[in-house]
Amino acid sequence: MTITEEKNEAISNLALLISGRLDTTTAPELEAKLKDCTKGIRALFLDMKDVEYISSAGLRVVLLAHKLMVGTGGTMTVRNPSEFCRQVFEATGMDSVLNIV
Repeated sequence: MTITEEKNEAISNLALLISGRLDTTTAPELEAKLKDCTKGIRALFLDMKDVEYISSAGLRVVLLAHKLMVGTGGTMTVRNPSEFCRQVFEATGMDSVLNIV
């Protein structure tokens, strides 16, 4: 998994471009990154267009990101989910919890 960070501190936005597999071996890396870089952020964007696979561990981390942002009065948006991710979000009902564009 690769995580690319684009931070705009002037407007307190953070975009993370995630690619590869988001599963039990890579989810802890994303979780650590989220806990480290979301302090003071008002809007978080997870671009998931290049995520080829997401497991339940990956779903847990995406939901954690959502909870971290909502808990601080911010927002989290999933951008461009791959077809596989979109199907998983729909099958699990996460598409009704997350803001997906």
